[in-house]
Amino acid sequence: MGSRHPDRRDFLKRGAAFAGGLSLGAVDPVIGQTPPADQDVEDQDWSSPELIAYGERSRYETSVRVPHGGRPSPDAFGLVFHVATPLQDQVGIITPSALHFTNTTRGAIIPNIDPREHRFMIHGLVDRPLIFTMDDLKRLPSVTRLHFVECAGNRSRPQHVTVQETHGNTSCAEWTGVLLSTLLNEAGVKDAGTWIVAEGVESVKGASSIPMAKAMDDCLVCYGMNGEAVRPQQGHPLRLLVPGFEGIFNVKWLRRIKVVDRYYMTYNDYGHLRREPHDAALTYQIGPKSVITYPSGGQQLPDRGFYEIRGLAWSGTGAVSRVEVSTDGGGSWMDAEIRGAAHPMAHTAFSFHWTWDGREAELMSRCTDELGQVQPTRAEAAAFWRPGAVYPGTPDEPLRVTGQDNSIQPWRVESDGSVHNAIA
Repeated sequence: MGSRHPDRRDFLKRGAAFAGGLSLGAVDPVIGQTPPADQDVEDQDWSSPELIAYGERSRYETSVRVPHGGRPSPDAFGLVFHVATPLQDQVGIITPSALHFTNTTRGAIIPNIDPREHRFMIHGLVDRPLIFTMDDLKRLPSVTRLHFVECAGNRSRPQHVTVQETHGNTSCAEWTGVLLSTLLNEAGVKDAGTWIVAEGVESVKGASSIPMAKAMDDCLVCYGMNGEAVRPQQGHPLRLLVPGFEGIFNVKWLRRIKVVDRYYMTYNDYGHLRREPHDAALTYQIGPKSVITYPSGGQQLPDRGFYEIRGLAWSGTGAVSRVEVSTDGGGSWMDAEIRGAAHPMAHTAFSFHWTWDGREAELMSRCTDELGQVQPTRAEAAAFWRPGAVYPGTPDEPLRVTGQDNSIQPWRVESDGSVHNAIA
């Protein structure tokens, strides 16, 4: 397939050829470049009071979220369900707040909560039940951390075309708030308190049961996202962040946490339960997982030659330690470069230098996390969740993963440069 890591000399040769217009056509000089004829540099008033107070992106940037999962958002009743992040357009690992995916499995009308009136309660098996205002919480020691959130329904299907459809129900942001352990310690958890139940404000009272060990480890009660207040679709003014756990545990519009002595089945947990201990553990935690975002489904390579393959990797059990890329459908694997620091339970960017020779290719990535867990193939994931089942993997009966799906995503590059979902 002509895949390899180019050395510095080869890379510079290709760079010189590209700059000279030998591969993809001549490139206009940047310095002194005049605006296109249809662009008026004064056709938008960037000094308006509204844009001075709170800016907006350029009209030429058009990346948007899309309804996901076969349901419109909002629907005919004004309910919001699944809205997916455009990962194919993302630059870096931080998802802009306005493009962060949003899911409500029940469907919800986004609450409009005045933070001055909001109250958050901790009660149950504690020595001192506590009620916090937002000002109370902001007086306490805070932390800021990068973490992804992902819905368990984030899975690829043969009918999906783009990476936004296959993997758009995950996003990564910078979250600011108070460690839940700080608040629980202040309340004084009784010895019998082995679980918590977290509840939000929305019209259908979403709640999730979380083991006390996780609650005391790294959970955050968040009021900040990407340097500003958490947005309404993400739980304004307060949300719970449970790093690495399935998205449904990350309760939005958080109003109370009750310390209890057992697992409580809540509305959120219905349909998410697994009887076997190892199944339950894998249902809670995400990954290891990765996906190539460029080139990916629906994109077009203009010509043969050099490309930087780019993507994202993450794991619910810690930091990403290794990412590999295959350009021959898994026949061989080569190490990709991890871009920047690999933060625990956060998206990690990776890249791989590839020279496409114009023939059909199949691109894949696989992630290994710091515990040594390796992202499985689709066949391995399907066999794990339904041991003994037969998976022919034909176009008429594709491989199905019935539990958490962190399987490898293949993209097929046709000889004409078009890129397609390669799941059969």
